[in-house]
Amino acid sequence: MAAGAPRVFVSHLAGVPVFDPVGDQVGRVSDLVAMLRVGRRPPRLLGLVVEVLSRRRVFVPMTRVTGVASGQVITTGVVNMRRFEQRPTERLVLGELLDRRVTLVESGEEVTVLDVAIQQLPARRDWEIDKVFVRKGKGGVLSRKGETLTVEWSAVTGFSLEEHGQGAESLLATFEKLRPADLANALHHLSPKRRVEVAAALDDDRLADVLEELPEDDQIEILGKLKEERAADVLEAMDPDDAADLLSELPEEDQERLLTLMRPDDAADVRRLLAYEERTAGGLMTTEPIVLRPDATVADALARVRQQDLSPALAAQVYVCRPPDETPTGKYLGTVHFQRLLRDPPFTLVGSLVDSDLPPLGPDTPLPAVTSYLAAYNMVAAPVVDESGSLLGAVTVDDVLDHLLPDDWRETEFHEEGAGHGG
Repeated sequence: MAAGAPRVFVSHLAGVPVFDPVGDQVGRVSDLVAMLRVGRRPPRLLGLVVEVLSRRRVFVPMTRVTGVASGQVITTGVVNMRRFEQRPTERLVLGELLDRRVTLVESGEEVTVLDVAIQQLPARRDWEIDKVFVRKGKGGVLSRKGETLTVEWSAVTGFSLEEHGQGAESLLATFEKLRPADLANALHHLSPKRRVEVAAALDDDRLADVLEELPEDDQIEILGKLKEERAADVLEAMDPDDAADLLSELPEEDQERLLTLMRPDDAADVRRLLAYEERTAGGLMTTEPIVLRPDATVADALARVRQQDLSPALAAQVYVCRPPDETPTGKYLGTVHFQRLLRDPPFTLVGSLVDSDLPPLGPDTPLPAVTSYLAAYNMVAAPVVDESGSLLGAVTVDDVLDHLLPDDWRETEFHEEGAGHGG
């Protein structure tokens, strides 16, 4: 753990208010959701169950939590109001882990769990349960008898999944450390029944990452087995261009039903992409590149580039535009490449650094021309601009490759044997 990273005991979070960034209360913490792992590895904290003002219990992923303290929780303000439904691999921390009898590994003594502590991992948004507060003896939470002590999660047994269990839980825990592309490859080679079981047990963000790496047939099969509200959640978590590619394979009535269930802003981005032919710049682009106003500084740009969720291709440059700075933007002014940002002082305005000589692509540019553009200018991403001069999005080299490679490229020896062992 990073020195100084905050550690919070979960009993102190029960019932605390949850606020959005401007200070408005959206609800109160009802419970925390964790995913157990094989062996004695600390569980990953997935998110919070929040009781909103209508008494509905909803799920807030930890990726949308910006601050956790004993007295309050701060979120991004984006709360999905669909009712929380617990999945097979998930455990409610307050409801299922506390007051549980577990065993101290060193002594073999049975103890009662009074509390557990969570801590954020260094340089990441992930949180883990790392400490367990226990009482020796047979008394439960309300008992005051017996010595109490705080131990590492690995110092107790009786929580984690069995190494050789046969359920989807154990299989999922085994897959946990795989990159999305490798997990997608593993899922692709499971039986259809097993594939759907494991996919259904993944959290929304993880399943979204995996779906983006699967062949279309597998994507459609998995999406079709999910409840429609869950399917809409997963589509929201996908990159808009990947969500649009997947929806384009469905009948129009299914498309519309899922788009209606999605958040309006997310659905609007996907609808815009669906309006373009698939093998054009407009059909290939993502609507979420890094967009900055000309009065933003190099420091502002580097802060955006450092965001963990960005792909390397999208982080390679920023696009400078007049407001509004969400696509479709105001007038597109030009591109600033990452290397240029590293060469100039932090207070320099990005408007003075733009490469305005690089011509943007039009949304109807066909795939071969997009490929030639990236090769000719040695680019990993390219701006897509409409006739009025507004930035619509960016085409990245990984999306181009997805459409250039043969449909069965995941079956090749290169992929199956795991390229890059030396890295």
